[in-house]
Amino acid sequence: MAWELDGQSVAVEQALAGGAPQSVGWFRFYFEDQRWEWSDQVQRMHGYTPGTVAPTTELVIAHKHPDDRDHVTANINDILNRRRAFSTRHRIVDTRGAVRHVVVVGDQLCDDRGEVIGTHGFYVDITPLRARDSEDAITARVNEIAERRGVIDQTKGMLMLVYGIDEDAAFRLLKSLSQVHNMKLAVVAEQIAKDFSELSRESIVSRSSFDALLLSVHERAPGA
Repeated sequence: MAWELDGQSVAVEQALAGGAPQSVGWFRFYFEDQRWEWSDQVQRMHGYTPGTVAPTTELVIAHKHPDDRDHVTANINDILNRRRAFSTRHRIVDTRGAVRHVVVVGDQLCDDRGEVIGTHGFYVDITPLRARDSEDAITARVNEIAERRGVIDQTKGMLMLVYGIDEDAAFRLLKSLSQVHNMKLAVVAEQIAKDFSELSRESIVSRSSFDALLLSVHERAPGA
């Protein structure tokens, strides 16, 4: 489940234009030379003016909250060794010392031959929101949201609930997935709503399960 390099950059930048600019941003991490790329939004999340920083693994780790640093370091090592999709929720400390809560969701980054050469995905800034609901509450409320009118509004609500983001960020995330995979917004939204509703019927639901469905939605959507 790899996204096109150029297509992702352009589509995500377009999807994130306007609204709250720091809610969602993209990143790439190349394994061979451990080279990182951050979108303007991710640079701002860390307190930098876009274009003034060249992120490195050391810098990425240095910005993690001291209590989360070991966990994130272990996660990066696991990504390097296993080369698989991942998701994590942790805190970062920006250049001014402000603490931000972020959700990071990453997928395999492949070259033209299909070989995994890195990881790429999204940072979602959830700082304004309070502690998330329990997994049981998420399961119950996803079913309630499924009753709302309009598949796009329905799916935005699900993304807001599961990832703790506001409505604008949820729409931009949904729109970016639509553009990256060159699929109609309504088609992507309908498939995500269907996937999330079916998953929420399980007795135990982890957020990583939602992550996996979100990252692979294009594989199940009509016309895929």
